[in-house]
Amino acid sequence: MALAIMCSGGDAPGMNAAVKKFVDYTFDRGETPYLIYDGLEGLIDGSIKKAEHRDVAGILHRGGSIIRSSRSPRFFEYEYRKQAFENLKKHEIEGLVVLGGDGSFRAMDTFSHEFAVNFVGIPTTIDNDIYGTEYCLGVDTALNTIRDALDKIYDTASTFNRAFVVEVMGRECGYLAVVSAISSGAEICIIPEVDFNLHVTEQKLKQEIANGRRYILAIVAEGTKMTDKVAGWLQMELEFDTRVTVLGHIQRGGAPTTFDRMMGFDFAVQAVDHLLKSKDLNKVVVYNKGEFGLLDIDVVTSKKYQIDPNLLSMLNVLD
Repeated sequence: MALAIMCSGGDAPGMNAAVKKFVDYTFDRGETPYLIYDGLEGLIDGSIKKAEHRDVAGILHRGGSIIRSSRSPRFFEYEYRKQAFENLKKHEIEGLVVLGGDGSFRAMDTFSHEFAVNFVGIPTTIDNDIYGTEYCLGVDTALNTIRDALDKIYDTASTFNRAFVVEVMGRECGYLAVVSAISSGAEICIIPEVDFNLHVTEQKLKQEIANGRRYILAIVAEGTKMTDKVAGWLQMELEFDTRVTVLGHIQRGGAPTTFDRMMGFDFAVQAVDHLLKSKDLNKVVVYNKGEFGLLDIDVVTSKKYQIDPNLLSMLNVLD
């Protein structure tokens, strides 16, 4: 059987680990692996190549994706989805593994309803916002990148008696901000899921400042669009010399952690095994409570991920 793998949407550390394991494991199973370059755009344009071991040699330490990725406005049009399907048929590809996030899975859901495509999705997004899975590939590396930056910022904040506002990624999901705030001991965390009570926070911090607090760290998820507002509030109301740091795309890059490499391996094996063993079409591999499972793509795309309430409750007891 010919199987193919592609990346779609935003990149995440661990993609290369999954790609490598897909190729090696597919060969081990006696099947033929293909690589689709440049995501959905490459699928439309026919950028498909039969894989060899040398294509994936020495890539585990690299961030990003050696087969690259894309966001594809063309894929919203039926004629281009049909062209993509014809390209799969041309290579006699019977199963497709897709590394991507919510938008990618929605695109594949539409694709699979229109054409005879059997695909398995691997949740791959540092936002960790895919319904039905506790973990998405790349999250551990992103959190460690943020943690390293916050540790350094704390050094200078405490030295100069400053407030720092650090913006992290998360358009609609505050997972990165929540976990980073908890693990760094930030005083403020602002996310899309929870209203920020500025008055209560102001009273609490003023009391702590009176008792000797000399620095403040605020973590803001980019989707709230409150970074500048929080900085201005800290400067004007709390009279702290305030600096803003936008971490940006460094959160997506860098060598994947050991955990993300191992998760990339495991996600790929689960995906290949399902494509080879089962006729149950169009699934997403999920990871919950230390175990892998599969969910229908319709379930994953029709429901919204919610942050674990236990994590949210920990925001009330920050140092």
